[in-house]
Amino acid sequence: MNWFECKVKFDKMMDDGIQKTVTEAYLVDALSFTEAEARITEEMQPYISGDFSVSAVRRVNLSDIFYKEGGDRWYKVKTNFITIDEKTAVEKRTASFQMVQACDFSQALSVFMDGMKGTLADFEIASITETMLMDVFAANNSRTLADKAKK
Repeated sequence: MNWFECKVKFDKMMDDGIQKTVTEAYLVDALSFTEAEARITEEMQPYISGDFSVSAVRRVNLSDIFYKEGGDRWYKVKTNFITIDEKTAVEKRTASFQMVQACDFSQALSVFMDGMKGTLADFEIASITETMLMDVFAANNSRTLADKAKK
């Protein structure tokens, strides 16, 4: 899968009643930059009244996504998979990135570890950081992963 981070710029009504221009980030599964822009435009039209623009699209290197029903934040987990070269007996670490949906840091760690239970490879967690992602849209249909988790 190819994941793209798309930034959408639009006018949003704030809690205090003031209209403010904001930029929000979303993750979209697509085959190309063009498809990513088209998909995020299609996904956002029902939620945004008025004009909006896709201000940036960039490819994101992700190997997996773990979601948790009710999670309102997205965390990026960097893992190092550990392999040993049979000829030189030297440990090699290969970085991999995953996204985790959770309510807080401890839940993100728990959801990630639950998702990795079946993994046979040795790995270490290098970092877990909260992202500014608002939502994730998978390519197989227009519903978000969070919506799928509810079913």
